Parts: sequence; structure tokens; C-alpha cells
Amino acid sequence: MIGDGPLVQVAQRAVDLERAAAFYADLLGVPIAATFDPPGLAFLVLGDTRLLLERGAPSALLYFAVDDLDERVERLRASGVGIVSEPHVIFTHGDDALGPAGAVERMAFVLDSEGNTIALVEHGAR
Repeated sequence: MIGDGPLVQVAQRAVDLERAAAFYADLLGVPIAATFDPPGLAFLVLGDTRLLLERGAPSALLYFAVDDLDERVERLRASGVGIVSEPHVIFTHGDDALGPAGAVERMAFVLDSEGNTIALVEHGAR
């Protein structure tokens, strides 16, 4: 049945596969699990979900959880990554339907090495 299992994989556009794989491995702090070139695929494993970097895939808006949003954005800025939107509050969780009850959800949006916009998400105390 669809919908009762975990998300297995998401794909993101990679113009330069090697550059994109290095960017995401550094950003997420995980190794590149596998590369198949040709046809132009690289995989990183994030818990139960695989991130597939693929030549020819459409751009996706991916949201990655981080514990240190401000520090992460500053590190990315220092390395030349484009900041689309500075860290800001999205909302406070009134219940636990979308995140920890009472937590403040903050996000920042940055450009990856391929020009895709990605989001960094932090859940913090009120």
C-alpha cells in the first residue's frame, strides 16, 4: 500500500555529477555511497532515504534538517555558497502534527553547486 512506508529516494538535478556529489557529501556530512557514471548517478544515504543526484533529473526543492542553522549558513557563505534567504522563523508548532510541539521552526534557503535552491531546517526551543 502506498503511503504507509518510508520515503525511499529523492532525486536532485546534477549538471556536474562529481561537483554535486562533493557538495552534498560536505553539506550533509555523509559519504558518497555509490556512483554509476555512465549513466550519471550518485547516491548518498540519509537514514532510510537515498539522495540520488542525477544528470537530467529536474530540480527539486529539498529540505534538510540541521541542528546549527546559523552556523551552517555562515560556513556555507564563507565557502562561497549563494544565500537565497537568511535564517528566519517559519512558525511555532502548536502540536506535534508537523514537528515537535512548542518548537520554533526556522529555515534558510541556499544554492547548491548546480544552482538548485535547497532549504536548511532547524527545530529549536521557543
